Amino acid sequence: MQLPDALAALYERIPLGMRLGLDPMRAACARTDHPERAVRVVHVAGTNGKGSVCAMVESIARAARMRTGLYTSPHLCRFAERIRIGGEPVTDLMLADLLARALEAGPDLSFFETATLAAFLAFRDARVDLAVVEVGLGGRLDATNVVPCPAAAAITRIALDHTDRLGNTLVEIAREKAGIAKPGLDLLVGPMIPEVRAAIDEVARACGATTSDVDSELALSPVGLVGVHQRDNARIAAMLGERIGAPQAAIDDGIRNVQWPGRLERIGDVLLDGAHNVDGAEALAAHVRTLGLPPDRVALVFGALADKDWGPMLDVLAPIAGRRIYVPASGASRAAADPRAMAERHAGTVAPSVDDALDATASREPSLTVVCGSLLTVGQARSKLLGLPRDPPVAL
Repeated sequence: MQLPDALAALYERIPLGMRLGLDPMRAACARTDHPERAVRVVHVAGTNGKGSVCAMVESIARAARMRTGLYTSPHLCRFAERIRIGGEPVTDLMLADLLARALEAGPDLSFFETATLAAFLAFRDARVDLAVVEVGLGGRLDATNVVPCPAAAAITRIALDHTDRLGNTLVEIAREKAGIAKPGLDLLVGPMIPEVRAAIDEVARACGATTSDVDSELALSPVGLVGVHQRDNARIAAMLGERIGAPQAAIDDGIRNVQWPGRLERIGDVLLDGAHNVDGAEALAAHVRTLGLPPDRVALVFGALADKDWGPMLDVLAPIAGRRIYVPASGASRAAADPRAMAERHAGTVAPSVDDALDATASREPSLTVVCGSLLTVGQARSKLLGLPRDPPVAL
C-alpha cells in the first residue's frame, strides 16, 4: 500500500470520531502480538501542557543516548509528525507500512485508535529504549491507556475542555485523566487546586497507585520553549527524566534544546500558539503582554472549532490586539466555529482562510500577528509561512 492510499483508508475512519473505550484497541493489540507491551513507556495526560512535557521528556531521553519513540496528536502539517523515532517523523515508506498493518489488524478501529496502534508497531519495530506517549483524550478510556504499567507517568494540568466527553467540572475531568494510574505506579501530578488533586488521589489509590507533587522549587537550566507556563512543564519533564534514569546533564540538555512547533513559536513577525481553551488562551495573553506591545501593534488571527468554548477564549485574547481577523478552523473531522459570530462578540473582520488572513496582516505590517484558537489554524499558518507540504488536518 502506498502512503496516499493508506492515509485515504485511515481518513475514512474519521466518522467514528473521538471514541472512548478500550475493548477494540485491546483486541487489535492482541492480534498484533501486543506491541504496546514491547517497550518502556512514559505516559502523559493533562488538559494543557502534555504535548510540551512529552517533547521535553523525549528530548531528555535522546540526550541520555536512548533510542526514543514519541507519539503525539494532532499533527500540524504532516501526519507523520505524530509518530517519531529518534526525534524525527517516520518516513513515508515506514508510515505506509505501519498504517497498512494497523488498518488490517484493526478493521473496526477509529482514526485515532488506528494511529495509536501504528505508533506501538513503530516503536516495537524500531526497538526503542523508551516510548513517550501523549494521551489523546481524557485518560481512563483513551486508546493509549492499553499500555501496561509505564516506567513513569504524569498529569500536567486540569482545565475545562472536552466537557461533552469528560465532564462539566474540573473534578470530573480530573477523575477521567487520573484513569492512567496503574497498580504500583507513582503518578506525578502538576499544580492543582485542592479538590482536583483530591479527586486524582482517590482514583489513584483505588487502583493501587500513589501520587507525588511536582517540586515547584526545582531549579531549572534554561528552558527551550517560550512562556512562563513552560517552566511548570519543564519541572514535570525533569522529574520524569529522573524516573527514567537520565543523568542531570541529559535532563538539562534535553530541556534546553527541546523543540515543539506551534507553541509560542515565533516565525518572523508571526507568533503561533495552539491555545484552544481558556486556560491556554490566558497563558498566551500573559506572554504577549510581556512583550510590551500596545494593542494597536498586534493583530489577532483566530479560528476555533465549534465544540470549543471559543467565546470566553476570545474574551481573554481580544484585548491584546487592536486588529482581529476571524477564520474558519477548517479540518477533516469537526465543524469550525462561525467567524461571523466571533466578529459579533468582538469587532473584527472575517477572512475565508488562514492564508488570506496572513496576507491581510502582512499588507498592514503590524509589529506582531498572533495566530491561535486551534492547532488546525496554527498548522495552516505554519505551512504557509514555511512553505511546508500538508496532509489534511484532523482534530483527532
